[in-house]
Amino acid sequence: MRIFFFVIIILLANFSFAQQGFSETSVAPGTFSRMGFGPRGISLGNAAGAINKGNVNSYYNPALSVFQNDNSFSSAYSFLGLDRSLNFVNFTRKFEFYSDKDSLIVPRKPRATAGISFGLINAGVSKIDGRDNQGFKKGDLSTSENQFFMAFANRFSDKFAAGIGIKFYYYKLYEDITSTGLGFDIGAIYLLNPQLTIAFTISDLNAKYKWDTSPLFGTDGSTSENKFPMTKKISVSYFLGEPDIILAGEFEFNNMHNKLMRFGAEYKIFDYFQLRAGIDNINISTTDSPIRPALGFGYTHQLGKINVGVDYAFAYEPYSPQSRHIAGISILF
Repeated sequence: MRIFFFVIIILLANFSFAQQGFSETSVAPGTFSRMGFGPRGISLGNAAGAINKGNVNSYYNPALSVFQNDNSFSSAYSFLGLDRSLNFVNFTRKFEFYSDKDSLIVPRKPRATAGISFGLINAGVSKIDGRDNQGFKKGDLSTSENQFFMAFANRFSDKFAAGIGIKFYYYKLYEDITSTGLGFDIGAIYLLNPQLTIAFTISDLNAKYKWDTSPLFGTDGSTSENKFPMTKKISVSYFLGEPDIILAGEFEFNNMHNKLMRFGAEYKIFDYFQLRAGIDNINISTTDSPIRPALGFGYTHQLGKINVGVDYAFAYEPYSPQSRHIAGISILF
């Protein structure tokens, strides 16, 4: 019997090793922009493309802003290892348009609903040891990579909404070596019923960095172009109602032969407190990329006509001496 189990273990080990492979996405440009957005999304395993309840974020789907019930401002800071930084700022607002002819209808129903969202993702690495050709220390270096985004959405019916996102990238790599890029997102959401929602998103259309090293190396410099992976996502969410639980799942694939799944859940224990959990990066293309579980919570307190929320997420991060801790604050007004 022991020999049998030993053989099974060897076979499984060999099978796992045979399935390992290199993921092009892991070294593609714009990695910082694919780590997620804010404590809520990250603690849900980033499976938030179809979650249209609560404090939504158009980062996951540009069509989501039409489902934001109040004006929302949020900001978050990440505690990362290896002298890295990752910060988020976002504002979302919904616009409802009524007709004077409907003034006698109670409750009034808007003739049209639109949404707008804009924000920033900032990432960087500091305290990089800079040395000259002789090995003498010249000082510390740093990098800064940023994404400025804006999304517009329209709700065409009670069941269907669509939106488009515009993303501007700016990367300061070293001294005069910088690059910019422009990308687009397209998203759609369909409510099958009050509980079940499906969504589809295409991200980073046309996004790329163009590099020119001639400002640093003169005539020895060169030009190059790095394209972002174009990503497609199919998302689904289900609202149980009683108990107040949202379940979410997502399947992602891109033009770099990468396929992965994500899952998340949020349990509203009280009106002002939610628990969250998720699993990100379940890669079905290769076993070389470990999964990334996450946990988090959200707390909301009303101050007059303003709701102030505090959110936190813990996300396991492989290949780093410490996991990610993301803390954020949101204001609904």
